Amino acid sequence: MKIHYQIQFLSDWHCGSGLSSGAEADAEVLKDENKLPYIPGKTIKGLLKDGLLEMPEISAGVDRKNIEKIFGHEIVKDGKVIGTENGSAFFSNATLGIEEIKEITSTMADFMYRNIASTAIEKTGVAEKGSLRTTEVCMPVTLHGTIDGIEEQETKIIIKAAKWVRHIGVKRNRGLGRCRIIVQS
Repeated sequence: MKIHYQIQFLSDWHCGSGLSSGAEADAEVLKDENKLPYIPGKTIKGLLKDGLLEMPEISAGVDRKNIEKIFGHEIVKDGKVIGTENGSAFFSNATLGIEEIKEITSTMADFMYRNIASTAIEKTGVAEKGSLRTTEVCMPVTLHGTIDGIEEQETKIIIKAAKWVRHIGVKRNRGLGRCRIIVQS
């Protein structure tokens, strides 16, 4: 079975590429070949799995076996990880919708981003030397993706996990990446 989901960002956000743009920004947003933002499916998978791993103690109907079946798990022998077992679910990248992609040209894509700066402040109130960091962020948008390979009853588990994800990306404790994930079964 395949389900669709939306990530509605409620604030600027940064899901990083690990690259910098020289003097412009120390950290760039992950972009596709058309300069449009996206979030890798493996990131979405990890966020949902992390949410579920926190749930079993307080949420009936979600246990470790369900999580391992959907998301996979490490194989441990004698306290050492010796491999991994793939889960049944496949997560696509989360991208802008088809209509948005059609409307945004490569020249307009640059207007989706801005840079924010932060620095560490010493007890004296002066910025720590060399601590200025500039991060590129993306404006609030709605991204779309799919999850394939799950059974119908597992959809309820994915919906529960999606409700737990409130922020995506870096600087979540600084107000970036506030979001809502809506699963459309």
